[in-house]
Amino acid sequence: MNGPSPNNPHPMTGFPQVCYIKNTVKNPNIIIGDYTYYDDPEDSENFERNVLYHFPFIGDKLVIGKFCALARGVKFIMNGANHKLSGISTYPFQIFGNGWEQVMPAQGELPYKGDTVIGNDVWIGYDVLVMPGVKIGDGAIVSSRSVVTSDVAPYTVVGGNPAKQIKERFAPDMAARLQAIAWWDWPVEHITANLDFIVAGDIDLLERLRPHS
Repeated sequence: MNGPSPNNPHPMTGFPQVCYIKNTVKNPNIIIGDYTYYDDPEDSENFERNVLYHFPFIGDKLVIGKFCALARGVKFIMNGANHKLSGISTYPFQIFGNGWEQVMPAQGELPYKGDTVIGNDVWIGYDVLVMPGVKIGDGAIVSSRSVVTSDVAPYTVVGGNPAKQIKERFAPDMAARLQAIAWWDWPVEHITANLDFIVAGDIDLLERLRPHS
């Protein structure tokens, strides 16, 4: 056996609160990698409700890598939440039309932070809020109820409001080596055969086990 199928929305039999959400997300601007799960006892299949202000006319993407663990209540604020800041009022008159569209902001007047990108093997804790355009690197951990307003380096632990680095999981040179190993991109058969080493701490050994094309 080579682990659960990434195409099964509920890989844990009798435990529907865990969902491989690539199978339930329909929005083409939300891209989810294999084996990434969302844990929510109320409605694990409806992860999209947690991606807020994601308007199609803006075009920004939420990209989440493989093997990520997303706890209940994780929310992503997208660029559609932004209002014009350069004038006196921040009220979005233009969206209501009926003559108010005359103050439609010109291109570049609304803050735009770009796509929100979450790496691979990222653990995001309970009730975390991720702001627009944030990049969270591979192997990072975000503590419960944090508000992530800026990029998170790979293999670091962050927490708080706004989230700040608490510690490095690995030194930067080790983190770079782990990103080059990219075990999450190995064939699933190779991952299964080497699980003991993937969950251990021997980077030298993991490098030697890396398959070569």
